[in-house]
Amino acid sequence: MKNTIVSVGSVFPEFKKTAVVSLEKGNEFYDITSEDHKNAGKWMVMFWWPKDFTFVCPTEIAEFNHKAEDFADRDALLIGASTDSEFVHLAWRKNHDDLRNLQFAMLADTSKSLAEDLGILEANEKVAYRVTYIIDPQGIVRWVSVNDLSVGRNVNEVLRVLDALQTDELCPCNWTKGEATIEA
Repeated sequence: MKNTIVSVGSVFPEFKKTAVVSLEKGNEFYDITSEDHKNAGKWMVMFWWPKDFTFVCPTEIAEFNHKAEDFADRDALLIGASTDSEFVHLAWRKNHDDLRNLQFAMLADTSKSLAEDLGILEANEKVAYRVTYIIDPQGIVRWVSVNDLSVGRNVNEVLRVLDALQTDELCPCNWTKGEATIEA
């Protein structure tokens, strides 16, 4: 299988998927579309993990949750995603202490159509790599980070890059919010 990953400068694919948004009976699920963040004039940060009920994935999901307000403060819609179903997401949230109070949606791509459109499926198991996208309010991919299945990502780096992109200026190596940018 050849992966052709949707990359920087590309339009993020259109989608409509069911997501787990709550543990409250009757309000667990909500349909999310590729238009939601654009209609709200927000950035979108979508991060993918390979499988629910695994070991590295909940550490990342919990860390994104710890930083959820930081993403909201930056006008970014945070969405977690995998190819598991919304029912598996819900069961995992109910059964894992670190996932019960998530402040963002867990998108279910059971058809694997979005993961396939993004080119992020691992060849043998057909699960998503650990991929993070930052998409601007116009729907253009501005940053992509891809990790192999066994390596967790750094959520602070995602925030740092989001900050840099939102300056719309030249940001040097290791730049962090509040530091000077480069004048061209």
